Amino acid sequence: MTLGSRTVDGLLLDMDGVLTVSWEPLPGAAAAFARLRAAGLPIRLLTNTTGRSRATIAAGLRVAGFEIADDEVLTAAVAAAGYLRAAHPQGRVFLLGDAQSADLEGVRLVGWDDDPDVILLSGADESFEFESLNRAYRALLGGAAFVTMHRTMSWLTSDGVCLDAGAYVVGLEHAIGRLAEVTGKPSPGFFAAGLQALGLPAGRVAMVGDDIDGDVIAAQAVGIAGVLVRTGKFREESLARAGVAPDRVVDSIVEVPGLLGL
Repeated sequence: MTLGSRTVDGLLLDMDGVLTVSWEPLPGAAAAFARLRAAGLPIRLLTNTTGRSRATIAAGLRVAGFEIADDEVLTAAVAAAGYLRAAHPQGRVFLLGDAQSADLEGVRLVGWDDDPDVILLSGADESFEFESLNRAYRALLGGAAFVTMHRTMSWLTSDGVCLDAGAYVVGLEHAIGRLAEVTGKPSPGFFAAGLQALGLPAGRVAMVGDDIDGDVIAAQAVGIAGVLVRTGKFREESLARAGVAPDRVVDSIVEVPGLLGL
């Protein structure tokens, strides 16, 4: 299977805005996914969704018509757990956001009273209010490590575009004068985990996403072909100001099987 002059032997797919919106399948997405499956193409989902565990995400996708196994879903929360076990094995971790503890195996989660030495941000939810953010800011000023599951600025729901954790991460970084460690997209390490799961080198893999920065440009930066879909949170103005062109831009995932000659 080819994408221009490149041979594509495996796919990394974003979920929100590519396959579903608010857990409802996008028109034609399930059929397109089935065509990719029928061609024997290995697939992994690379998602910054943190409000559901990996197992729950996979189960929800199967209900929506996408045949996918739990271990074919790679989440930013699972990546965060792996990073924390390696970099802060005894760390007292305060979690701010919507991540599910089921994906944080081996991570020692604590409350404010336990003097956390790691501040971990996941997807933004109602807990991102002044008191919690200010306490996180003070802990970070005091030397706590700063880890975030992703830098996603927004995501699309059935109610419209919503602000996500990335906006808060950037604000805290400016306030404390140092950058957070990122475990999900656009981290190169997250894409490396996807390649490892596929068992393929970057030059033989394509990434399909609706986020020009977090999905496409980040994938291209590590040698993966980037395919941008005009669904989800796609905005023409974001593409125009990106400064880097995707390998392909398509209306939706419906066009991806044909793009690969399937």
